[in-house]
Amino acid sequence: MATAFIFPGQGSQAVGMGKSLAEAFPAARAVFDEVDAALSQKLSALMWEGPGEELTLTANAQPALMAVSLAAIRVLEAEAGLSLARDAAFVAGHSLGEYSALAAAGTFSISDAARLLRIRGDAMQKAVPAGEGAMAALLGVDLEQARSIAADAAQGQVCQAANDNGGGQVVLSGAKAAVERAIVLAGERGVRRAMLLPVSAPFHCALMQPAAEAMQAALAEIRMNAPAVPVMANVGAAPLSDPAAIRASLVAQVTGTVRWRECVEAMAAAGVTQFFEVGSGKVLAGLVKRIAAGTAASSIGAPDDIASYKAQQGAL
Repeated sequence: MATAFIFPGQGSQAVGMGKSLAEAFPAARAVFDEVDAALSQKLSALMWEGPGEELTLTANAQPALMAVSLAAIRVLEAEAGLSLARDAAFVAGHSLGEYSALAAAGTFSISDAARLLRIRGDAMQKAVPAGEGAMAALLGVDLEQARSIAADAAQGQVCQAANDNGGGQVVLSGAKAAVERAIVLAGERGVRRAMLLPVSAPFHCALMQPAAEAMQAALAEIRMNAPAVPVMANVGAAPLSDPAAIRASLVAQVTGTVRWRECVEAMAAAGVTQFFEVGSGKVLAGLVKRIAAGTAASSIGAPDDIASYKAQQGAL
């Protein structure tokens, strides 16, 4: 029974996330201390006490979500004997979650991941002036339908498929007027639902090119190792182990489509039958169940989840 460990992206943040792990396990507390030190910021206090509006800021949410994921991984290693090299066929993450996956697999340190995600969050926020970009979720479409709607709505502006999340959900991103036209077109073409998302910038589209350039420069300065287990990369929906290829993929990811549906399908086709979402929330576990029928998916983000994982492994 092959297993994959997957890591959530932006939108899964919530005030209080990771606090119970830190209170219960020294290994988790050490991760939050390391991230706080790397960023010269008491990010853990913001995560546990809020305010939520500040936690939701891209530059905070991205390293915060990574911190919770890596805290959970370190607890699994310390308390349940997890070894990704031995126990996982793949790791994967949704957007920023790919950095969490790579840090979990040893490609770069937790401190470097935190600093990279702070740079990424800042650069993505600054790439487009406030109010000029937008994102919209289309429900009840496949990728080709969504791409057709985006192309027809563009009218010379940027409008692209940003996330193919599976389960009939595709997110569009681009210039605000173009995305608004896409919502109207989606309604005319029988899409079940189309709605603007409450995001601060149009992620994963060509408007993010300045952020891609910032990440290219930042990643060039970071020491990267081959991951202990292949990472199923967002933009290629294929496994990567070579650090140079991973670096290039992370740069391309800033402007490229997150091909999450295809990533999950590829892992399932390679024999993965068990997915563990590690970190805050349960979004990816829900998507996996809709994408890959017959697979099991569960979430690990609190002490009770650690206990359940240990019990499950003990029964195997």
